[in-house]
Amino acid sequence: MAKLLKEQQSCEVDVVLDASFIKAWSIRDPTDNQTGFSDAEARVGRSGRSFALGYKLHLSIDHKTMLPLSSVFASANQNEKKHSLTLLEKAKRVLQRCKAKVRSVVADSQYGDSKLRGAVEKATIPYPANHMKGVAGLLRVDRTFRTYGPDEQRVEYHKRQLIETVNSFLKTQFNMANNKVRGLKQVAFYALCSILCLVLNREAAQNIGKHEKAVSPTYFNA
Repeated sequence: MAKLLKEQQSCEVDVVLDASFIKAWSIRDPTDNQTGFSDAEARVGRSGRSFALGYKLHLSIDHKTMLPLSSVFASANQNEKKHSLTLLEKAKRVLQRCKAKVRSVVADSQYGDSKLRGAVEKATIPYPANHMKGVAGLLRVDRTFRTYGPDEQRVEYHKRQLIETVNSFLKTQFNMANNKVRGLKQVAFYALCSILCLVLNREAAQNIGKHEKAVSPTYFNA
């Protein structure tokens, strides 16, 4: 990781945060619709526009290299705000080892509590429509994901799409969505293996000078 981030030395990094839903390998408990039957640690939480049984990977990435910096795993019913500071502090420690520091944080409104905003000099996090209503100059996002507010913040917020791409790669290219394990520790271990594969794939592509193969595991399987 440090080798891949060496280009970031002595610079500032925009850290992008997001949560990705991981479906549990279980059905819901007939006696408790919010928990798992064969996976007692799984919980019902939001998965896109619906609700499902599972866990969440809270991930942070470097906006330039799109490399994962830190991760936190939790049941799906836990709000992103609960883990935002831990996620950020872990990312800071990784960047410090590379002689870099956090310039700003980019995340959706689920991470937008006052503690996270106060932990960095700059936070590009939209405010919910019902929060600080009537205050001008705030970044907001509607239900169709259109952004409103200062142009600079709207441009910065587009960096959040990068972590959605990383989460998609983890699920579709590195098999994170196909876990067949139960329990938080086992799910976390399986997902970390997917993250490790993504990083090693990136390193292999860099070592052979084929940067376009950084997210192509099939190239190295041939």
